[in-house]
Amino acid sequence: MKRYKLDYSSPIGIIEVEGSDTAIDAINFAEREQVVNAPQQDTPEVLLECVKQLHEYFLGDRQEFSFPYVFRGTDFQQAVWHVLPSVGFGETASYKDIAIAINNEKAVRAVGSANGKNNISIVVPCHRIIGSNGTLTGYGGGMWRKEWLLQHEQTHKKSSK
Repeated sequence: MKRYKLDYSSPIGIIEVEGSDTAIDAINFAEREQVVNAPQQDTPEVLLECVKQLHEYFLGDRQEFSFPYVFRGTDFQQAVWHVLPSVGFGETASYKDIAIAINNEKAVRAVGSANGKNNISIVVPCHRIIGSNGTLTGYGGGMWRKEWLLQHEQTHKKSSK
């Protein structure tokens, strides 16, 4: 299966999207200044749609994502990652909340580890998971990005009224 990459220049740095013809399997922050994976004639529609939706997210116009993506990890990691999108835009949950959601209340540290290995950043919102005391904890993209993303979501959260 052929793999593709496409970069998106976001307000918080270059985001590298990876996937196949049918689904995204990685969205990560690239620690570089320039786009190196520009759209090509054979870039699959799913990658283009992912970048479009990320752009809408950063504009504050999108709160959920609707393109296909697949997880690559252990059964436990995938169980954690499947729960993360249930933490809504502009909301947070604790690692313990996620452990309870997967019916494994004592696995708080393992949930933290799985959360840190999520490689579909932003879309599978590991940035919304915080310590049980309300403090921000680590983020693979850097704490400044986690803070930025949470603030961005608070700013653009649509009223439920």
